[in-house]
Amino acid sequence: MRTSRLTTPAILALLLLTAALAPGCGRKPGSRQASAAPTDAEFSVMSYNLGRYSLADRDGDGQKNDPKPASEREALIRIIASTQPDILTVQEIGSPSVFEEFRYALRVAGLDYEHTEYLQRGQSEINMAVLSRFPIVSRQPHTDDTYTIGEAKIPVLRGFLDVEIEVNPDYTIRLIGAHLKSKVFHALGQTEMRRNEARLLNKHVRRILKDSPDENLLVIGDLNDTYESAPLREIMGGRETGLNDLRPGDAAGAVWTHFSSGIDQYERIDYALVSRGLQPEVVSSKTHVLSDPQTYEASDHRPLIIVINGRDTTSATVPAVHPQSPQRAEETD
Repeated sequence: MRTSRLTTPAILALLLLTAALAPGCGRKPGSRQASAAPTDAEFSVMSYNLGRYSLADRDGDGQKNDPKPASEREALIRIIASTQPDILTVQEIGSPSVFEEFRYALRVAGLDYEHTEYLQRGQSEINMAVLSRFPIVSRQPHTDDTYTIGEAKIPVLRGFLDVEIEVNPDYTIRLIGAHLKSKVFHALGQTEMRRNEARLLNKHVRRILKDSPDENLLVIGDLNDTYESAPLREIMGGRETGLNDLRPGDAAGAVWTHFSSGIDQYERIDYALVSRGLQPEVVSSKTHVLSDPQTYEASDHRPLIIVINGRDTTSATVPAVHPQSPQRAEETD
C-alpha cells in the first residue's frame, strides 16, 4: 500500500493518542479475555465498525480537519488491544494517512500487524481495511461493480474487500469485507441501493463457491440491515450455495451490534456469514459480540469476534443455519 504523508491534524492526533496510551492502557497489552482466548490451534477474526475514525468537520467551521475525539480513539485501541485479534477487519476508517496513524496506535498498544489490505474508493473517508498477523497471499478487491436504477448507473459505494490469508501451511481462509449503503436518505432509494449492492456481493460469493464448494469463506462486516431484510436474503442465497449466519451474542445472549442514539434503537446490522466449508471449523463457544463498557465510548457499533480452528474439517453433514432474527427496526447511521 502506498503510504500518504500525515496531515498536521493527523500528526497532532497521533501524538495525543500515543501519549495517552503509552503510560498504561489499563491492562497488559499481551492479555486476552480468558473465556474467549483461542488455543494455539485456533485463530480469531474481529470485525469492527470504528465509528468514523477519520478527519471530519466536527466543530462546524467548514474544514474537514478534526480527528475522531481522543477519548473515542483511546477506547477503540484499548478494546482491540485487550482482545488481540489475529485478523482485524474494520469499516469507517479514514484516508491513508489516518489508516497509518491507526496502525501506529495499535503498534504502540502492542499489536503490530505486518500484513494489510486497505480499500478506498475515490476520496472517501468511509473506507475498509484488513490487518493480519498472517500473510495475505491473494488480493482481489472489487471496485468496479455497478448496477442500474432506472436510467442511473451506480457503483457499489465502498466496494468489497476480498483477500486470501494463509493461517498456516495447511490452512487458508478467504475473507470478503463489506460495508453496504447506510439507511441514509437517497433520491434513488437507499433500500433499493443496498439491495443491489447485496445482490452483487452474492454474485461474488456464488462464483467463489461454484469454483470451490469447500472454500473456507467468511463474509463479514457492516451490512446496514436486519436479518429478515431483502438485502440479507440476497447475500445469504439459497440452501445449496448459500451462507450460514453465525449470529454471535454477548455473555447475556444479546446479539445487537449497533445503537442509534438519535432514535434510541438497538439492532443487529453487523454480520459474520460462513460457507459450508468453513462452518465446521468455527469455535461457537468462543465466537461472540464483545460486551465491554468501553464499546459505548469507542463507537456506535460493538465488534464481532469469530474464533476458528485452523484445520480443515469435513462439511458433509453441516446443515444450513437460519436462526430466529430480532425484530426489524430502522436506523440512520
